[in-house]
Amino acid sequence: MTRRALRIGNASGFYGDRFDAVREMLTGGPLDVLTGDYLAELTMLILGRDRLKNPDLGYAKTFLRQLEEGLGLAHERGVRIVANAGGLNPAALAAALRALAAKVGVPVRVAHVEGDDLMPYGDGGGRGDSGAGVLTANAYLGGGGITACLRAGADVVVTGRVTDAALVSGPAAWWFDWGPREYDRLAGAVVAGHVLECGTQATGGNYSFFTAHDVRRPGFPLAEISEDGSAAITKHPGTGGAVTPGTVTAQLLYETQGVRYLGPDVTARLDTVRLAPAGRDRVRISGVVGEPPPTTLKVGVTRLGGWRNEVVFVLTGLDIEAKAALVRAQLADALREVDSVRWTLARTDHEDADTEEAASALLRLVVRDPSPDRVGRGLTSAAVELALASYPGFHVTAPPGPGQPYGVFTSALVPADSVPHVAVLPDGTRLPVPAPSQDPRASEPGLSAPPAFEERGPGRSPGERWKGGVGDSPAGPTTRAPLGAVAGARSGDKGGDANVGVWVETDEAWAWLDRTLTVELFQELLPEAAGLPVTRHALPRLRALNFTVPGLLGDGVASGHRFDPQAKALGEWLRARHLDIPTHLLPTPEGTGP
Repeated sequence: MTRRALRIGNASGFYGDRFDAVREMLTGGPLDVLTGDYLAELTMLILGRDRLKNPDLGYAKTFLRQLEEGLGLAHERGVRIVANAGGLNPAALAAALRALAAKVGVPVRVAHVEGDDLMPYGDGGGRGDSGAGVLTANAYLGGGGITACLRAGADVVVTGRVTDAALVSGPAAWWFDWGPREYDRLAGAVVAGHVLECGTQATGGNYSFFTAHDVRRPGFPLAEISEDGSAAITKHPGTGGAVTPGTVTAQLLYETQGVRYLGPDVTARLDTVRLAPAGRDRVRISGVVGEPPPTTLKVGVTRLGGWRNEVVFVLTGLDIEAKAALVRAQLADALREVDSVRWTLARTDHEDADTEEAASALLRLVVRDPSPDRVGRGLTSAAVELALASYPGFHVTAPPGPGQPYGVFTSALVPADSVPHVAVLPDGTRLPVPAPSQDPRASEPGLSAPPAFEERGPGRSPGERWKGGVGDSPAGPTTRAPLGAVAGARSGDKGGDANVGVWVETDEAWAWLDRTLTVELFQELLPEAAGLPVTRHALPRLRALNFTVPGLLGDGVASGHRFDPQAKALGEWLRARHLDIPTHLLPTPEGTGP
């Protein structure tokens, strides 16, 4: 007998997301499960520092405050809650939730998932990491523990570090009683989970073509997952934003690194995903092919990398380059012993500007060192002493302060069967969750999709694509215009690596994009990527390309290596670069973009 679709929503895409989202999702329409994603690489560092101060902390405290009202609302409506807000201490959060439930008089059964924290094993998990300065080390678990907790009757399940998509695939496996070998169905749920995990990014938030929709307050997304693993992405009626094939495509491309989306429970083939509009604010996802999961789990490791400081000098009017050179020369002696010194000059100044701000450029100095002293008073004193002795118009955006600690994120792989994945059920029973490769029901079927294609290096030779001045091309007359006139983009980070997904809406535009935007041209348009081992992944069914850029972000967001440390705007920079585009592909003057 076929069970009805699972209606599962999201109320958080990060630690600090809209506080009222839990109430909005619980009261805005029917749900079976409400999820919340609170963890990111930077969040683990923040929670790690919390745990250093107080061993009883290490979880997302905001979630507990949200459930002061949310517990009762969920109980009244029969909605289960699943969140990774447990962070580094899911047991403590579960205990706090039980105390809260007793205080507000709501009878709920609370369970949690643990085993991801590898710090108890020492040396960063004891899996090949040196352990020096390690603050957190957490394996990315799958959805099996969540499934087990829900099968045992839990109303609320909190986890530590599980994959973001597991917050959806775990409840789906419970709802439909899927086994571990049902790879296509699990892959469909994982893809739906990836769309939901970042909240309003699926409903028009951070969307390239935002001017086509009212995105002042986007509603949070939900998925209706069917028993075969297909899903419809939508949102509650009357909420802001939009759900379109474009908003869903953008989120599918976000922070993915290749055609195969590897997870603890299944490998989802992103090149098999099919999207189709299914009504207003409703997009159907189907055709997702799953393959067996890898035999390893990813481990995210954060460590205190040292100390950093930053000063931004404002350079106004004429002789900007000379003024910048003077400051560099004046601080050279003070910076001589500093381990890492990075200067960047942002030419935000305009000629003959009608405001002082528009006439000004920004010279940014970022320093890092193992010693707080080298980036602390020694640097700040040297910068302050220039106040009356440097370029004309000298000032800074803020007084330089003491050095601040910064973090470093790295990742490693460990055997999946070496991580003690445990579901702690509402009655306190500790149920080990076997890795999929250990489960007697798991099998290793042949691949049900064609081999994935990845292009590295320069790719096609220049003669295989059109690149020249305005004029004719194999597709007809061309016009010099920004790539964003025809293409959307979304970019993000994974540790020190960046990804940029680019998509178009029509088959004709896709034929041009696929032929034109090679690795070589990508690196020409984004010179910061030159010299890095960029890889291009083609996703024809989404009319999309996904570029991974290893090493662009240094040691990751917590290190503050780059002006845009999470590469959030890298895609928008790419869209703003000009190239020769077939004129007939460009929108008419009154058009608003795809």
